[in-house]
Amino acid sequence: MKPIRLAIVRQKYRPDGGAERFISRALQALDQHALDLNVITREWQGGRQPDWHLHICNPAKWGRISRERGFARAARELWQREQFDIVQSHERIAGCDIYRAGDGVHQRWLELRSQLLPAWRRALLLNDRYHRYVMAAEREMYQAPELKAVICNAEMVKQEIIERFGVASERIHVIYNAINTAQFTPADAATRAALRQRMSLPLTASVLIYVGSGFERKGLAAAIRAVAGTDRYLLVVGKDKAEKQYRALASQLGCADRIRFVGMQADTLPWYQAADGLLLPTLYDPFPNVILEAMACGLPVITSTTCGGAEFIQPGVNGYVCGAHDVAALREAVMALPQQATDSAMALAARERVLASTPQRLSAQLVALYQHILR
Repeated sequence: MKPIRLAIVRQKYRPDGGAERFISRALQALDQHALDLNVITREWQGGRQPDWHLHICNPAKWGRISRERGFARAARELWQREQFDIVQSHERIAGCDIYRAGDGVHQRWLELRSQLLPAWRRALLLNDRYHRYVMAAEREMYQAPELKAVICNAEMVKQEIIERFGVASERIHVIYNAINTAQFTPADAATRAALRQRMSLPLTASVLIYVGSGFERKGLAAAIRAVAGTDRYLLVVGKDKAEKQYRALASQLGCADRIRFVGMQADTLPWYQAADGLLLPTLYDPFPNVILEAMACGLPVITSTTCGGAEFIQPGVNGYVCGAHDVAALREAVMALPQQATDSAMALAARERVLASTPQRLSAQLVALYQHILR
């Protein structure tokens, strides 16, 4: 049987990015099937198997719009020349067979972000040339006759696409991200104690973790305000050019000694294992992988109503869901979590919820979709 020639399009691969982790996990799982795997990218920094075919597509650029438009044009020319059986794009490029809406709906993100801004900045944001280009490219892609299917990682995003672009429900497939629950596991008592000692965290303290770069979008200010006034610690794993502002906020609220900024971590597992819960009141996020990783490590999750990951949260059982700006509700949820996650009912329920989200299940769903499209 002739293998399916599949091309996956992603402009730039960052090892710490959620979309990139989806791609790498999917590719590793799909590698076992009768597929000829191709990646079209401007820059790929991650490891790959010898039989994956890498197509570097790096046209000149002079700004953000030029970067997006140039890559879209060059990638489309490449896949048309190569005549792949299926083109699955993780970028908003008209003419692909499948689009994975890993970044959600751009206009929805702008609307939610604008709520944080004064009126004059709100108008500038919504009329920004780059954002107008992205919204136009997104609409053009959804209206293109070549588009056969859309992959979403949350029901939330599926409904947004139906409402905004009129795409038929049966063409949108919700395929949740995968997690390796053999890699992401809760720590035993001895490991946890050693980690706490190494990280200079009190052994009996209740510690929450926040994981994500882009602090405004991921809701770090609300997380800090929620922890302030409690005795909880917060580990901030990630980076942002405005980090000084968030450190200043913690100092202003009198909790700087309990808010630990630890930067980007190549290996997040020890940080999850040292914590008692994940606090991620993100402003808008289709389904961050960090929720799956934390739950696999036995951490109850507090997230927001504008996060697709909330679909995995059963309030009071394995976490809580609050408004992204509702600091009072977030603080109440923080205090409602078990003080120590280890072996708690919520910790066990959190891990149980993600055990079925395996790479094998992800690959089976993708292969089924590819076969359906080819038929």
